[in-house]
Amino acid sequence: MKTALIIGISGQDGSYLAEYLLEAGYAVHGLVRRASMFNRSRIDHLRLATAEHQDRLFLHYGDLVDVTSLRRTLKKIAPHEVYHLAGQSHVGLSFEIPEVTCQENGMATLGLIEILRDLDSPVRLYNASSSEIFGAPPASPQNEETSMNPVNPYGCAKAFGTQLCRVYRQSYGLFVCNGIAYNHESPRRGENFVTRKISLGAARIKLGQQTVLELGNLDARRDWGYAPEYVNAMWLMLQAETPRDYVLATGGTCSIRDFAIAAFDELRLGLRFEGRGVDEIGRRTDTGEVVVRVAARYFRPAESLELVGDASLVRQTLGWTPKITGSGLARLMAKADFELLAADL
Repeated sequence: MKTALIIGISGQDGSYLAEYLLEAGYAVHGLVRRASMFNRSRIDHLRLATAEHQDRLFLHYGDLVDVTSLRRTLKKIAPHEVYHLAGQSHVGLSFEIPEVTCQENGMATLGLIEILRDLDSPVRLYNASSSEIFGAPPASPQNEETSMNPVNPYGCAKAFGTQLCRVYRQSYGLFVCNGIAYNHESPRRGENFVTRKISLGAARIKLGQQTVLELGNLDARRDWGYAPEYVNAMWLMLQAETPRDYVLATGGTCSIRDFAIAAFDELRLGLRFEGRGVDEIGRRTDTGEVVVRVAARYFRPAESLELVGDASLVRQTLGWTPKITGSGLARLMAKADFELLAADL
């Protein structure tokens, strides 16, 4: 039986990856922070699931920046694979807490690979990199050879961690893969991310729990994919014979405006965008219009340009191809949030 450690198991990607690995027969260990209130809602269904899963799912208290506790946990578990998915993951927030962002996404990655270098048995590591390392790229779409040019503290920290993994792979022969993942979303996404804010807002407005949705830059475009499909790529990368970096992307983009229109259309709601020079009508339906207000406070000091990935390498090498993208993802998330809230009512 293979053993895997997921650092960040309680997050969106970590919870889907835990499901995937348990179904594949792994013993799954997860690192969680000790806090006064538990934040494990994404994995509660696994912790309370069948005895078969409970016997192969183990949680350990620890912290990504506490190298001592992390070293002890790794020696105790002796995993075959480690998935490094933890850290401050919100781009906008990285402008507010840049030091924490760099510590968790940069220096903590260094601490982890130093531990792996000293272990007696070889371990395969997946490091969650990000399309934000490209920031303002010289060309589009971007691939594994595109130069890094981050435009926010989050992208800078991820670029540092990504380069460290490459150096340790080349210098010490560690089996380390960087997954340069573009935006991937799901109904488990945090509410402070714009995609989930839109899908939850649409559901709440449909149910009469909210009246207005406020957003920032409607013209920002992202390469949005579906998180459960991306964790499959993470696993495939660690099964390959040779470690390397891969861009994980859909190859297409969708604007925040179009994402919102699709989410609201799924629930048969029309939209009207107002504010910051915007005055336009979205898709109309027989249920009337909902106001989406463009608010200046949601604009970032610096915005990444159009980021769209070229995933040709992972498709040709590992056979991975995402299926759910853009507006289809928006519809899926809006439907899931509406059903969740309606069930609670």
